[in-house]
Amino acid sequence: MQTTSSQIIVRRFFEAVRELKSRKVIRGIQTFTTRYGINKRNFYTCEAQPERDIFQVAWLGYLVNDYKVSATWLLTGEGDHFAENS
Repeated sequence: MQTTSSQIIVRRFFEAVRELKSRKVIRGIQTFTTRYGINKRNFYTCEAQPERDIFQVAWLGYLVNDYKVSATWLLTGEGDHFAENS
């Protein structure tokens, strides 16, 4: 079972993915999961049940490296959602 702090980070991850979708940076969840070889069922389960131990830390890296989501915001909730100059 994920700690409360981990669950909050997982929720921010999904918030960022939804924001990328709303900004049309990604087409949809399937586009994201296919690009990174993520099992779509696990993705949806993790979103619905962030307390489950199926979230992969590497997923955070995809957002930070490829979409310029702020690592500080993802981990702490502080600052802007997206890194400067993104």
